[in-house]
Amino acid sequence: MSTSAPSAAAAPRRRRKPGSLLGLNLLAAALGLGLWIALAALNVAGLPGPLAVLRRAFELVASGALFVDTWASVRRVLIGFAIGTLLAVPAGFLMGWYGWARGLLEPYIQFFRTIPPLAMIPLAIVFLGIGEVPRIFVITLAAFLVSVISTYQGVIGVDRVLINAARTLGAGDAVIFRRVVVPASMPFILVGMRTGLGAAWSTLVAAELIAAQEGLGHRMQQAQIYYDLETIFVALITIGLTGMAMDRLLLAIDKRLTVWQERR
Repeated sequence: MSTSAPSAAAAPRRRRKPGSLLGLNLLAAALGLGLWIALAALNVAGLPGPLAVLRRAFELVASGALFVDTWASVRRVLIGFAIGTLLAVPAGFLMGWYGWARGLLEPYIQFFRTIPPLAMIPLAIVFLGIGEVPRIFVITLAAFLVSVISTYQGVIGVDRVLINAARTLGAGDAVIFRRVVVPASMPFILVGMRTGLGAAWSTLVAAELIAAQEGLGHRMQQAQIYYDLETIFVALITIGLTGMAMDRLLLAIDKRLTVWQERR
């Protein structure tokens, strides 16, 4: 009796090799750099070339200004992101696990989700002054609103079969929450953290307009006054590279904590 060959649909999906993915990343970077050089050569909107931006970056590094501004921005993002995440995860768990918490918290969260965090800047200035607190508050709010929804979705999305099976084996709510709900929700929590980190960086520049004396957003604002495009590009690239490095760190943590999850 002959056996037919397994169909293509039944064959296991091949995982893309890390080397091929890195090659595509480098190709994309090279294409972007080539397009930038071409646009600068055509003098499109006065766009500075890569060499001019690189020279300006060396000048800011030599003076120490770029390190000061980068550290000020990273510090604000880290503090706001950490506070927002530490508040969002428990709130998301409460909303997903207890109906009374969902009824009390969800209206406020949904209400503030429709208001851009940047729109809170005037109120932050009025009630918190023009120091460091209102900047961190706006960044915290941006990170919180993203992470809390992701955590909530992770909790309510836990397979009821797993919960019922744990109850059948005699597990109480505390054990089920710790051994079933938290691990099953972890991918959602980490995705929310990555998205929240992006929201924190997106809010940073506007937050640093609140009478800041240092920071990449402040540097860009000052450069705009003098039409210093090279400095603006240096700040933009620094934000992009720093944010990408932080995101890759979270991605590595994600892979470590969710090693059980099937991936493509």
